Amino acid sequence: MNYQLSQDQIATYQEQGFLVIENFLDSQELEHWRAVTDDAVAKRLEASKTVRDWSDPNALTNQGDDDNYYAQVFTQCIKLADTHEGMRELMYDPRLGEVAGTLAGVDGIRIWHDQALIKPPFGNPTAWHLDNPYWSFSSRNSISIWVALDDATRDNGCMYYLPGTHKTARYDNAGIGVNQRDLFKVYPEWLNIQSVCGACPAGSAVFHNGLTAHGAGANMTAGQRRAMTCAYMPDGETFNGERNVLPLSYVDTLKVGDVLDNDEYNPLIWSRR
Repeated sequence: MNYQLSQDQIATYQEQGFLVIENFLDSQELEHWRAVTDDAVAKRLEASKTVRDWSDPNALTNQGDDDNYYAQVFTQCIKLADTHEGMRELMYDPRLGEVAGTLAGVDGIRIWHDQALIKPPFGNPTAWHLDNPYWSFSSRNSISIWVALDDATRDNGCMYYLPGTHKTARYDNAGIGVNQRDLFKVYPEWLNIQSVCGACPAGSAVFHNGLTAHGAGANMTAGQRRAMTCAYMPDGETFNGERNVLPLSYVDTLKVGDVLDNDEYNPLIWSRR
């Protein structure tokens, strides 16, 4: 794993709000990530067919209605590490936390949630959005990793970013819906920012700030575009009142301002200390 960062890479991330690292995984690592992700997603989708309790982690998928627009944006399976040992081994790797923490400039990294995002053949575009406003903590230092398991190209729905938007973003957001430009109703001042294409070969990793505006085009090909991602929370962040992916039983014990330091739900995978 190519996890050693240069000062130029750190500076680029902090200025632009995202960083593409090609050859992040070597060929053997890439094949392992592909195999683990494919297995974890297949088992989750199968398990979700019989789930009736929506607090069950096996329910954390967006599939179910083939005609739903969002289901055709990507197959999304959340918190796979909770139910799949192989995925847990990948996601709990402290090297991932070290890269995320170094780029974000924080002293510790906790997992918020992992998720597989697989854009299907001829799948819908992913509308412009921010990540952090969905989550149960509000942080200008939140960060995610997006690992390309297939070549991510302009044709199959690679990511696009609006550089620097993490510096001026508020915690307002737009949903990932049918209108690609809804986010610009919230942030009209960003309409003149030139987007940057994040096309990258399989095995690359893209890190982006949770307040950097991003989206993806449609998949115009007959192949899928697989990505495995993980959202990270800097250690020491506090509850903002949003439930998001936290279990209701845990949320019921929290009040706004409480530190989110539960190692079961948000494991600490790296600490500078």
